[in-house]
Amino acid sequence: MSAIVSLRQPLYQTRHGELCYGPLKRMPFATSRSEANVPPGTMTAIIVSRVRVCSIAVAILLYAIDAVVAQPVPGIKLNDNAVAFATQLIKEGHFTADGKGAWSEHRPSADQENEFIRLHGFGEYAKWHLAVDERYAENTKRRYKFPYGDFSNVHRCGLLAARSRAAEYRYHDVEDAAVRLIQMIAQKRQRVDAGL
Repeated sequence: MSAIVSLRQPLYQTRHGELCYGPLKRMPFATSRSEANVPPGTMTAIIVSRVRVCSIAVAILLYAIDAVVAQPVPGIKLNDNAVAFATQLIKEGHFTADGKGAWSEHRPSADQENEFIRLHGFGEYAKWHLAVDERYAENTKRRYKFPYGDFSNVHRCGLLAARSRAAEYRYHDVEDAAVRLIQMIAQKRQRVDAGL
C-alpha cells in the first residue's frame, strides 16, 4: 500500500488503520486493477492528462479518416470537350455571373436533365459537365460529374460549386479548369462593364 504524505493533521483513519489527511477519492488504475487513495488535486491532474491524450487521439483519428475518405476516385477525368464548350460559351457571352450559393436554385432539375437528354442525347449532356467518370457507361447520367450550366448558359455559381467540390475531393485538374473559367467570366464581365 502506498502512503500519502501531508503536513496537515489527519482528518480520519481508514478501516485498515491508515491516516487520511484530507478528502480522498478512490480511483481504479487500469494497469494494476487495484485501487489507490488519490487526493482530489492529483485526481484532477490525472483526469486532465487523460482527456488531453484522448483529445489528441481523436484528432489523429479524424485526420486519418479525412485523408482516406477524401482520396480521389481513379476513374474521374477532366472533360476537355466540356471545358472547350464552356470557354466558347463564355466568349460568346452566354454566361450568368451569379453569386456563390445560387447554384441550388439555378441547377437543372432531374426532369430538366432527362428532357435535355431525350431531345439532344448524352453527347450534348456531357458538354455541360467538367468531368467524366469512366467507371460508368456513356449512356448513363452517373458518368458525368461537376455540372456548370443550365443547358443554355454557363453559371458562375455552378463553376464555384464545381471548384469547391473538386478541391474537396482533390480533383486538381477539374478544380484548375473551373478556376480558369471563373476568371474568364470575371474578365469578360469587366470588358462588358467597361463598354469594350
